[in-house]
Amino acid sequence: MKQINAAGLVPPLGRYSHVTIVGGIAYISGQLPIDTHGEPLTTRSFSGQVKQVLANVDACLASAGLTREDLVQVRVYVTNIADWATFDGIYGEWIGSHRPARAVAGVKELHYGSAVEVEAVARA
Repeated sequence: MKQINAAGLVPPLGRYSHVTIVGGIAYISGQLPIDTHGEPLTTRSFSGQVKQVLANVDACLASAGLTREDLVQVRVYVTNIADWATFDGIYGEWIGSHRPARAVAGVKELHYGSAVEVEAVARA
C-alpha cells in the first residue's frame, strides 16, 4: 500500500491521505473547494467551488503520476441538487471525451459549508 499527499495541496488535517494506492487502484479522498493555502472557498460561487475541487482532483492524480484518463469512477456530492446541471457542464469541459462511471448524491451539508465534494477511483 502506498499513501501519497499531493504537492501543492494542504496536507490532510485528519487521519487520511489524499491518495492511497493498493492493488493497482488509486483511491482519491474527497476533495473540497480548498485552495493551495488551506482556505475554504465557500464564499465563491458554485462554479468557482467546482473548478477548485476539480483542480484538487487533478493535483491528486498528478501526485500519483496519473491523469484524468485513468479515472474509472467519480463520486460527486452536492448540497443543492438543483446545481447539478452547472456541475455537469463544468465537469464535461474538464473530463473531455473520457467517460468514467459516476455517481451523484444530494447531501444535507459538507465540511466548511462547501457546496460540492468529489472523490474518485483511478487505475494506477
